[in-house]
Amino acid sequence: MKIILSYILAAFLLLYGSAFAQERKAPAYPLITHNPYFSIWSTSDSLNTATTTHWTGKNQPLLGFIKVDDQIYRFMGKGDEVHKTIKLAEQRDVEINATQTIYKFVCGSADLQLTFTSPLLISDLALLSRPVSYITYDVKSNDGKPHKIKVLFSASADVARNKPSQPVMAQKVASATLSVLKAGTVEQPILQKKGDDLRIDWGYVYIATLKNTNAVQYITTSTEAVSSFINNDYKITVKQDTDIVLNTVIPFGVVGNTPVEKFIEMGYDDITPIQYFHTNLKPWWQNTGFINFGQVLAKSAVEYPGIIKRCQAFNTSLYKDAVTAGGEKYAKLCVLAYRQSIAAHTLVKSPQGEILWLSKENFSNGSINTVDVTYPSAPLYLIYNPKLMEGMLNGIFYFSESGKFKDNFAAHDLGTYPLANGQTYGEGMPVEESGNMIILVEAIAKAEGNAEYARPHWKTLSRWVNYLVNEGFDPKNQLCTDDFAGHLARNANLSVKAIVGIACYAQLADRLGEKQTAAKYREIAKGMVGEWIRLSGDADHSTLTFENPGTWSQKYNMVWDKVLGLDLFPQEVYNKEIKFYLSKQNTYGLPLDSRKTYTKSDWILWTATLAVNQKDFEALIDPVYKYALETPTRVPLSDWHETTDGKQVGFQARSVVGGYFMKMLYEKFNAR
Repeated sequence: MKIILSYILAAFLLLYGSAFAQERKAPAYPLITHNPYFSIWSTSDSLNTATTTHWTGKNQPLLGFIKVDDQIYRFMGKGDEVHKTIKLAEQRDVEINATQTIYKFVCGSADLQLTFTSPLLISDLALLSRPVSYITYDVKSNDGKPHKIKVLFSASADVARNKPSQPVMAQKVASATLSVLKAGTVEQPILQKKGDDLRIDWGYVYIATLKNTNAVQYITTSTEAVSSFINNDYKITVKQDTDIVLNTVIPFGVVGNTPVEKFIEMGYDDITPIQYFHTNLKPWWQNTGFINFGQVLAKSAVEYPGIIKRCQAFNTSLYKDAVTAGGEKYAKLCVLAYRQSIAAHTLVKSPQGEILWLSKENFSNGSINTVDVTYPSAPLYLIYNPKLMEGMLNGIFYFSESGKFKDNFAAHDLGTYPLANGQTYGEGMPVEESGNMIILVEAIAKAEGNAEYARPHWKTLSRWVNYLVNEGFDPKNQLCTDDFAGHLARNANLSVKAIVGIACYAQLADRLGEKQTAAKYREIAKGMVGEWIRLSGDADHSTLTFENPGTWSQKYNMVWDKVLGLDLFPQEVYNKEIKFYLSKQNTYGLPLDSRKTYTKSDWILWTATLAVNQKDFEALIDPVYKYALETPTRVPLSDWHETTDGKQVGFQARSVVGGYFMKMLYEKFNAR
């Protein structure tokens, strides 16, 4: 009987084991993640069942094949269906860490571990600024016998163009230590396009590997790439066309039970990534001693072992800290958010010598450096590198202080990506953006232990805070960051932002030794709180707008009162709100407010941070994790989704998921 059961179990695992092994870990899997133009994802739980794409959803195919003795297996991408001799590698697992996505495959008699590493260690701006990812192959025999193994990596030139119809040139590049292929458009229209649903069509994609790996590199059409691997016919067949792929064959020789590791670099030189008030800016890496991109690739290759160790250590520490702050599901959400948030930015230096960490409003409207995108993104950067947080504010301060933006409140944005030449959004969000800027400056002061960043901007901050005092408490009909919901007058959550912003200004004044100013604005903020409680009160919760019973909204702006220790709102206000929110949840989360059933996941995690115990915190964030695993919309994590069915409403691949780190920020700022 035991023998029969064993056979049944073995058959069950054979039929269904891979399905269980490939349990979803994300709506889309980050592969190459550096900036809004160099960002490649897999939208399938199995790497070899879908074409890899840019975050916008347009195809940017990466193909992977492994030859074990005489049998070829496909482990990445699609496109070899005409070659009937090729088998599908069996994906056994996929793991996502902060800086890595790791796949494990069985390829007949060999095992393959495939690791994508984008070394986005944001405490190290020199490393962060290098747009180079590593693709690592670890192979070994799984049957105790030696096998001859080689791997093909094939990258489409689609990575370097906006549309597949654009002609591309490709070539081999001379290097002392590396084998290098390079491709880019013939036209090279640098900074000639702006907008949302766009891919880069200037600069060059590079594929490089160490010469001592004995790799063979060649350029073909997409159909020839697979045939050449089958037939061992590695020759360049095309150099300029609309159908070009860059091929690298890595021989591993005869491999036994001991794993053998080799890696490829994939990099992108965008030459001139940003225009800033009509001045074209160079990539940040050019400020760190590199003259050309070949040097970037060479340095990255030499430093590979150390960088991988640093990434692994960071993966471990981030996850551990996130578990401590909010539990395992919370930690997994933070892991999903990390690379996505960073890759929605570009790092450059302003003509004034300041850091600029410029976001793109992905699948929103394509704005660059939007203040109410910076605001929700902030916790991640406040934790790991407040200088990048400064880089998110510097351009907005310059816009006002140069006289280019003349209003007495903060601007909404700096333009449309990649052109940061001045606000292009149709109208301002006066209370929203002024409150955001002041709150974030105080958050920087808290993170850095001093208010020196505020000092040169004090006149500007003073102008903005007075706008909040005069206009912020009972806001007129205007937009807030949730602009998709439309205009709203007497917005109670926006009023909270104004109150918190005024209190943050008071704290900054205190840090700078302006005691009378601090006392004045502290009194103003405290005085507003009682009136806010009265005007927004509705039995067991607060209302969406003042004196509007029967309505409600998430008061996520209140979280800064707790995180920054402002001591404005009584604890009973938090408690009442959390208890009410727990009664309003749907399958995939807490709606944004009483008007619709959609939500913003970043705001839920801010709202959850108001909870006084772990049970209530987890009750609010668990449905968000459920959404991430079950949403039918296979795109880089959307922050705007339906709480009823988990479908994306809009937005994807945005930086605002950096807001998931709010609970970690609270723990850091309030560590005992």
